[in-house]
Amino acid sequence: MDLAFLSGEILLCNGAEISRVEDTMTRIAKHYGVADCSFFVLSNGITATADNYAKTKFMPIKGSDLEKVVAVNQVSRDVSYKNLSLEELESTLMKIKDKKGKPFTEQVIASAVGSAAFCIIFGGSLIDCAAAAVAGLLLWVFMCLVGYRRLSRITGNVTGGLLATALCLLMYRLGFGENLNNMIIGAIIPLVPGVPFTNGIRDMANEDYISGSTRLLDALLVFFCISLGVAIAFMSDARIHGQMLDIGRLAVDEVTARFAIQMAAAFTGTVAFAVLFGTPRRFYAGCGLCGLAGWFLFIVLNRHTEMSTAEILLLSAALVTLTSMALSIYSKCPITVFIIAGIFPLVPGEGIFRTTYNIVSNNLPEALHSGFAALKAAVVIALGIVLVTEIKNTVFKKL
Repeated sequence: MDLAFLSGEILLCNGAEISRVEDTMTRIAKHYGVADCSFFVLSNGITATADNYAKTKFMPIKGSDLEKVVAVNQVSRDVSYKNLSLEELESTLMKIKDKKGKPFTEQVIASAVGSAAFCIIFGGSLIDCAAAAVAGLLLWVFMCLVGYRRLSRITGNVTGGLLATALCLLMYRLGFGENLNNMIIGAIIPLVPGVPFTNGIRDMANEDYISGSTRLLDALLVFFCISLGVAIAFMSDARIHGQMLDIGRLAVDEVTARFAIQMAAAFTGTVAFAVLFGTPRRFYAGCGLCGLAGWFLFIVLNRHTEMSTAEILLLSAALVTLTSMALSIYSKCPITVFIIAGIFPLVPGEGIFRTTYNIVSNNLPEALHSGFAALKAAVVIALGIVLVTEIKNTVFKKL
């Protein structure tokens, strides 16, 4: 029971969905002869009971390391297939728990590349892309050395949003960058809470409503903190220069808007976020393929059909989910590995940013419009994931 509990702890603290945590703990406990056991898992705690056994532990919400999720998932299978002894299981789980995350240099480069790629996805020029890369790199250096180590989640995300925006404002005023919108959206993307957002949706789809709502609330709080940091940066800039900087509308550069460049940016950007989420290196290409598939469908439908943005997002999110499922089955690893990074090109980063800017500019009608558009996009993406998940569960139950 202690080892089953340890496996659940590693999974929960590193980005696994609730159903996977409960299933893994149950599989391990029952394999070693614990017939009557019960596990109750929330987003930040586990309760385990059996005959003459009870244990509860609170686990604060942290970051993610999907490499550990994959490793524990494989161990839970090895328990059955290779008949691991309790000593071997304990040794393996402790090695996984103590394993260090991605190297600092790899994370920083991934943040820079991801910021640059998503700046391109949102229409930025090559110079905007370079500016976003600089801001993204410096942002992740700060988050790794200070934000995640010495600051609370709230303070860290507010400060991160402030730093990324301030860097973009400084470079823009110095003439390094053409479209401030695109630069800032690319720069703040590494802070977007992809793990709690995606897992919250999947938990809700699996009827884990308490955990799902908690994770979605956590994602919403991070979005709010990032927005607050962006707002503080703009207000400080306005105070220094005497007026609010007019950012205009989101630009679309003719060069980076080319289909091939957009596809390359979607693939590269998704791989970059796979690095930040701690995905095993052998799955980088699969993650990039998921992001590429969703953005390919979005671009094609957006440019060549009369469908609404909501309809396009729904179909694109569904395709990302289907692709993630197929790769999960083929690779024999959790779907979480692919879907969390793969959904990123569809995240409504522009809407979140423009809502914040319009609020700071006292343009409340536009703030309401852009805020509602961002909320609608998030709901539609969630619906696409839930629908495919429900269809998959129904089909497998019948089979």
